[in-house]
Amino acid sequence: MALRARLTIFLVALVLCSGFVAAQTPAVPSGIEGQWQGTLQLSGGRQLRIVLKVSRAADGSLTALNYSIDQSPQPMRTTDVSLHGNVFHYAVPSLGNSYEGKLSADGNSITGNWAQTTPLNFARATKETAWEIPQPALPLKPMTEQNPSFAVATIKPSNPSDSTMYIRVMGRRYVTHGTSLVQLIQVAYGVNDKQIVGAPAWAFEERFDMVGEPDAEGEPNAKQWLTMLQKLITERFALTMHHEQREISSYVLTTGKDGVKNLTPSESNSPLPSGLEFLKVEGGLLLPARNTSMAQLGQMLQQVVLDRPVVDHTGLTGRYDFELRFMPNETMFHGHPPIIAQGGATEPDLYEAMSRLGLKLSVEKTPLDVIVVDHVQRPSEN
Repeated sequence: MALRARLTIFLVALVLCSGFVAAQTPAVPSGIEGQWQGTLQLSGGRQLRIVLKVSRAADGSLTALNYSIDQSPQPMRTTDVSLHGNVFHYAVPSLGNSYEGKLSADGNSITGNWAQTTPLNFARATKETAWEIPQPALPLKPMTEQNPSFAVATIKPSNPSDSTMYIRVMGRRYVTHGTSLVQLIQVAYGVNDKQIVGAPAWAFEERFDMVGEPDAEGEPNAKQWLTMLQKLITERFALTMHHEQREISSYVLTTGKDGVKNLTPSESNSPLPSGLEFLKVEGGLLLPARNTSMAQLGQMLQQVVLDRPVVDHTGLTGRYDFELRFMPNETMFHGHPPIIAQGGATEPDLYEAMSRLGLKLSVEKTPLDVIVVDHVQRPSEN
């Protein structure tokens, strides 16, 4: 009995000791599955928080949801999710870029780069440290007011050290960053800068950031946003102007002899396009257009890329999802095309890229509306 008691005490002590050791040794996470988070550092000091949810499908393959939580509550679709040894990789087709990093030995961090050159380091999130993913906003009813204005709008000079330029609709906010007055006029009236006459030099050169919110309820469509923008620049820049018709050398956008291709009819219910931002990819630029009409494609090309107006003569009235990949030349982007990363040009020029969509750009003299600026001044105080 004494021996049995001593053996029992020994076994209990062994179990307690084993439990003690297990409690003191942190568990090492297995694999890459779980929630990760990291901050992407962009030019001009901007930061974007990224949340990545990695899981394993029934067939053993990895899947991931990529959230840019400071931009949208909706995840981005990912492809090519893999873990080979300690090298983790995934791609985001809509952005034309990918991420690659190395999983640490303890399984709690990933060190790597987004788009090959931009550092992005992830830490494994816990229940206590996980960033909150915003809830998607409830769909808004369409705005019924046909002549809306901005109820609240701020305009301020851009940071001169930040060369980023964009114009975005973010929910019920219209946001521009690094835009000149001439660029705002181009967007508001759908013209190329060759169609703006009499504006002072500062209207082309000085950059502004703007945020505006409408005074009417509901989700504005494209026409309603432009109405608000026209009113705002007229009021805040004291803009007066008149219109004339002039013959201008233009690009005419038509369909190719074999018809359009690689244009997928959009299934979006949104009144607005998306993806109309040029992204650097290996070998060129990508425009990942979604829910976009040919007229809107022409507007993007004439306002950002080309040196003359673009006139849509395709006759296409639908909205499409498509990707336009090309290598810019020195005449585009107002003489300052984006610098493409190492590896050189592998994408075609713009004209060949358009032909791959069954579209054609040809130069013709066309009678177009011209905006003649009679008076303008720098914006009034907010």
